[in-house]
Amino acid sequence: MIPGLDRRRRFRDLSEREVLALAISAEEDDARIYRGFAERLGADYPATAATFRAMAEEEDEHRRRLIDLHVARFGETIPLVRREHVSGFYARRPVWMQDALTLEQARGEARAMERAAHGFYLRAAQATGDAATRRLLGDLAAAEAGHEARASELEAALGGEREAEDATAHRQFVLTWVQPGLAGLMDGSVSTLAPIFAVAFATQDTWTTFLVGLAASVGAGISMGFTEAASDDGAISGRGAPWKRGLASGVMTTLGGLGHALPYLIPDFAVATAIAIAVVFVELWAIAWIQNRYMDTPFWRATLQVVVGGGLVLAAGVLIGSG
Repeated sequence: MIPGLDRRRRFRDLSEREVLALAISAEEDDARIYRGFAERLGADYPATAATFRAMAEEEDEHRRRLIDLHVARFGETIPLVRREHVSGFYARRPVWMQDALTLEQARGEARAMERAAHGFYLRAAQATGDAATRRLLGDLAAAEAGHEARASELEAALGGEREAEDATAHRQFVLTWVQPGLAGLMDGSVSTLAPIFAVAFATQDTWTTFLVGLAASVGAGISMGFTEAASDDGAISGRGAPWKRGLASGVMTTLGGLGHALPYLIPDFAVATAIAIAVVFVELWAIAWIQNRYMDTPFWRATLQVVVGGGLVLAAGVLIGSG
């Protein structure tokens, strides 16, 4: 074979023994993944963790049935065939990516796993001529297709715990991403108004104004990101990983400042300033909406705090630059 080309086997070239071996290893992997989800989510989301443990037990039962069939047909020695050995076979996320999944993403990953496994068993059943093997693979395809419904039944049996878990996940999302991001957006949008518009009206040079706005935005983003990450490790407060909060705060701070700095790439000062002022009010209204949507702040209060406050800062920058 030419070096560098894919050395994996094609599914249609696998023998029935190799297909069974592949199914056994896939069931082992899936059970391990579900148990990993259960272990990681168990402390905060016990209901979903219980569902994943039940699904892992079902995968173990599938594996035992496949092994019994392999022993009956081909003996006790099972070839080592894994999904990464087969071209086009459905893949799983690396373990380090699975560990970063949120609650809803883990649920979605499980649904995707079951759909892929269902497709594999259907394809495998069609490729075998042995009646017992075909029957088992067809049964497993039906079982995988029913796993999503089974998961819903298990969660429904756990009563209101699922709703409590969803509320906890939403709160965690707000604390880890929305709150730091909102603080960054407010800081980037409001704190850069005065220097950017002061330079704009003092020099009426669009390129200089853009450079000042770029420097102010990037500098503020770096400062806010490191400050947020260093202020709380999240262990006691439960606000989430410092790097996530720092990333949200830093990126949104930078974007908040760049929003009204980018229009000054337009050479015409009057046009650039008009667009920049329009962008400012869009940013301020967006901040008020986010506060109302995620922080339960009454819209009138958010508007008063953000829009009026931002307007005052904008006016200060214009007056200072024109003085």
